[in-house]
Amino acid sequence: MDKATHFTHINEKGQAHMVDVSEKLNTERLAIAYGEIHMNREVAEGIKNQVIKKGEVLQVARIAGIMAAKKTVDLIPLCHSIALTKCEVEFSWKSDQILTVQCLTKTVGPTGVEMEALTGANVALLTVYDMCKALDRQMKITNIRLLEKAGGKSGHFVLADEK
Repeated sequence: MDKATHFTHINEKGQAHMVDVSEKLNTERLAIAYGEIHMNREVAEGIKNQVIKKGEVLQVARIAGIMAAKKTVDLIPLCHSIALTKCEVEFSWKSDQILTVQCLTKTVGPTGVEMEALTGANVALLTVYDMCKALDRQMKITNIRLLEKAGGKSGHFVLADEK
């Protein structure tokens, strides 16, 4: 298998392993992940007007996303423990009934923070679902993806088709 198609988390014996990043340079690393949750009008209005019985949905979901990004190493078996230097979780309305999230993560270190950004975005949306499921069990989480990655040897990546 050539280097371009080699899976870094599989060793020469075909076994899963954690990649050794000890020889990599510490560089500033950034990742931005995106996702959406589609909901009925009642839930959307409840979130916007802050009248959901469980509390302020977006504030709780923001904290959950940040906490999840920090705990990615505990959830994804072969991830490295990363000291995040920044994590932001931001929400916006794509339409009347589609809420979007972006999770930005940063660090200075030998490995990237894509998994932390993706985990943060996912858990933020799962928290919205959890807090609002009594009003809409058909909410749909979609379009989870990496929008941007910067730093390290592989260079800068920006998703070609934005949202």
